[in-house]
Amino acid sequence: MKVIRKYWFLVGLGIIIMLTMMDPSGVFPGLGEWLKNHRGADSVIFIMFLFSGFSLNLSQVRDGILDYKGTLLALALIFIVSPIVAWFFSFLPLPLEIAVGLILVAVVPSTLTSGVVMTGSAGGNMAHALLITIIANSIVVFTLPLTLPLLMNLSGEAVTIDGAAIMMKMAQLVLFPLFLGMTLQKPSRRLIERLPVSLSVISQCLIWCLIWMALSGSRGAIMENIPHVGIVILLSVAFHGVILLIAFSLVKVLGIRRGKMESIIFMGGQKTLTLAILLQVTLFPQLGMALAVCVIYHFVHLTMDGYLVGYLQEN
Repeated sequence: MKVIRKYWFLVGLGIIIMLTMMDPSGVFPGLGEWLKNHRGADSVIFIMFLFSGFSLNLSQVRDGILDYKGTLLALALIFIVSPIVAWFFSFLPLPLEIAVGLILVAVVPSTLTSGVVMTGSAGGNMAHALLITIIANSIVVFTLPLTLPLLMNLSGEAVTIDGAAIMMKMAQLVLFPLFLGMTLQKPSRRLIERLPVSLSVISQCLIWCLIWMALSGSRGAIMENIPHVGIVILLSVAFHGVILLIAFSLVKVLGIRRGKMESIIFMGGQKTLTLAILLQVTLFPQLGMALAVCVIYHFVHLTMDGYLVGYLQEN
């Protein structure tokens, strides 16, 4: 029971995946696909970023602004190092769907929740982690229309993407609800405090819904590519491992010590599952295995960083 309580999100995610992929009646995935086709995913993403805006501690963010060197380094890891590493990995003899999934992971910003929590657990500056995630999730609206087509084209797949449409959709589903939630923090505080569970728990349950809808629409394509799951796991371990290695090397070279390096490492290496799924559902709905890459990578980097938190706590 203790294990389930500690890893309830991953356990629930596993259950959602099994129900969606193995339901012989097709009712559960059918409902998920219907919701997906009726703007269910967009609605869930909007609500999640609205809740993220409610939850951000603005005073802590202001305290983290002074660490400009660490902020720039983390942003470099997110928007420069990660895409470059993905580009090198794309030269491997990978199926198209797996290569696309890895690129989607590489171009999205840091997660809004787990990275901040792990930074604090490892003894780092949570305020700085919050600042990094706000900046990263804001400027991705401008970086994505550049990096995603570039990586796809360099990988040998000519892709034309409407940059203006992506920017508009990101602004509608990410920036607007995030800043709306930040604006409404004080008026909504009493209502939020009366909720039986925290907004963080609700948001993680909404991720279940998002994955359920995305998997339902790609069920057939994923079932055809089950033998590739092992490859995706190894690829995810290698990709995240390289990012962590580069992050540790940079903080050592620049002389960034404990207390400040944790936010750079965790926020620079972790990737938001929400936006990766948004991109897959919007741009590549026919590539079901690309969604599997996004989900599996989320499992992998949470597991690896969980062990890293334990290591940093003991050393």
